[in-house]
Amino acid sequence: MTDLTRPAVPAGAYDAFLPGALPRARARRAWTPADGPLPALYLSHGAPPLFDDGPWIDALFAWAQSLPRPRAVLVVSAHWETAPPTLSAPAAGTPLVYDFGGFHPRYHRMRYATPDATALARRVATALPGTERVHQHPTRGLDHGAWVPLMAMYPLADIPVLQLSLPTHDPAGLLALGRRLAPLRAEGVLVVGSGFMVHGLPFLTREMITGRAVPGWSADFDAWAADAVERGDLDELSAWTERAPGMPYAHPTPDHFLPLFVTLGAAEDGARPARTVIDGHMMGLSRRSFEAG
Repeated sequence: MTDLTRPAVPAGAYDAFLPGALPRARARRAWTPADGPLPALYLSHGAPPLFDDGPWIDALFAWAQSLPRPRAVLVVSAHWETAPPTLSAPAAGTPLVYDFGGFHPRYHRMRYATPDATALARRVATALPGTERVHQHPTRGLDHGAWVPLMAMYPLADIPVLQLSLPTHDPAGLLALGRRLAPLRAEGVLVVGSGFMVHGLPFLTREMITGRAVPGWSADFDAWAADAVERGDLDELSAWTERAPGMPYAHPTPDHFLPLFVTLGAAEDGARPARTVIDGHMMGLSRRSFEAG
């Protein structure tokens, strides 16, 4: 079994991935209006250990390659909770946020210098008018809920990317936020809710870390969420703290589940039901990820 917290070569799997991925990424065709709206995504983003998990890197890249290359990406991450809704700094190459600790210094030296995203910031501002007026942070870059998975999905770093803060814990409010963002999908913007389907980090055991065990609370929550999402049962999902099995172990804090509601709001009027694209576990925690709309 592999312990992703102790890789022999930090980010070695990512280094091995890049030579084959970069030419394929360059060849991917760009989105056009004829493609129709892009789907909205909910992805379990991992952290530095993602860069040491070759199959997971490949799965994220294949997911991106199955879609036209978006004009821009807007991410609502579990790692930025602030109200009112606030956008990250749009300048090209804004420094990343290394919001994790206890890992090899290599991960703090990784870079993802994306292009200027001012046009996307202006568009998001028009999508959230009135009392939901979006604020612009002058210096905040992308946190690991954005740059870690995007380095696997779009390794060229040639697409403008912004983060929008998670402004509330209320599922209804987040669904409404997603609905406001839905028109961006028809303009070639990929709307992403970035969290983790199960995030019981305080309850990790050595057996989980080394891949030898998936606890019942992780498997049960994952099965419940997959069923509710694929049925489009927003009432069930919105009552997750009371109805979901495996609580509170699956989510001792709500932040990593809540971006799902932004995704579902953005996709609510879509013709395609949500479908699982990535499943399985990392260190016993479900990393299920969905595409909807």
